[in-house]
Amino acid sequence: MAGRAARLVLLAGAAALASGSQGDREPVYRDCVLQCEEQNCSGGALNHFRSRQPIYMSLAGWTCRDDCKYECMWVTVGLYLQEGHKVPQFHGKWPFSRFLFFQEPASAVASFLNGLASLVMLCRYRTFVPASSPMYHTCVAFAWKMDYFCASTVILHSVYLCCVRTVGLQHPAVVSAFRALLLLMLTVHVSYLSLIRFDYGYNLVANVAIGLVNVVWWLAWCLWNQQRLPHVRKCMVVVLLLQGLSLLELLDFPPLFWVLDAHAIWHISTIPVHVLFFSFLEDDSLYLLKESEAKFKLD
Repeated sequence: MAGRAARLVLLAGAAALASGSQGDREPVYRDCVLQCEEQNCSGGALNHFRSRQPIYMSLAGWTCRDDCKYECMWVTVGLYLQEGHKVPQFHGKWPFSRFLFFQEPASAVASFLNGLASLVMLCRYRTFVPASSPMYHTCVAFAWKMDYFCASTVILHSVYLCCVRTVGLQHPAVVSAFRALLLLMLTVHVSYLSLIRFDYGYNLVANVAIGLVNVVWWLAWCLWNQQRLPHVRKCMVVVLLLQGLSLLELLDFPPLFWVLDAHAIWHISTIPVHVLFFSFLEDDSLYLLKESEAKFKLD
């Protein structure tokens, strides 16, 4: 027992110097996975595993090796807790209690609710805002294409909306060039993470950097127009809320009850923000429509 505890302490100290996660470098975990695969993932044992595996697990792509990793993860977590050590990460993630085929059930549910909130508010926007509004097609068509892919896309989409609102209505050529630049940035970003290296640190820094651009740009425009356009205060609240809530993503702690982590809490907290942001877009689009109709009458 003392030898095992000493080995865990040495691994904990080496974790800061080595790449990867502490849990999946633990020999107990590796030996467990290797033994599990030898016993369950070949020949007749593999056929037995597939015969008793729920259909929803196989459809979701869970393999025998994945199941071994999941079971051995909890064996290793139990050992760490028994020895009084902190819960380790495995393959860059905290251990989560699986529900059906969801490895992170709370985040999955929260993501679904986020998407549902965006869909409901987008449908409301299309119902109450005429297609003749200058911002209509920007808020609807571009959102349908991009708003559900990833966090980076959502931030870039917000920057794009800000560019259209502050510059593009008077200079459409500028916004077209800026849109091409944003798409190029997104393509390079996704390609690097997908084809070269999935670097969590780089992804975080990139999102924070573009997020700061988004916050400064929107806030500057809101402060400049708050006296003339009272509804921009909704936008200010949205920007400040998102910036404050984004700090949750910087927190790093083992999931509560093995289900709820900082990422899931962030997703849940941002659900009402969608409602407020689309409320701002609706008010602003209707304002722009009235303004364009007034100019048309004058002409």
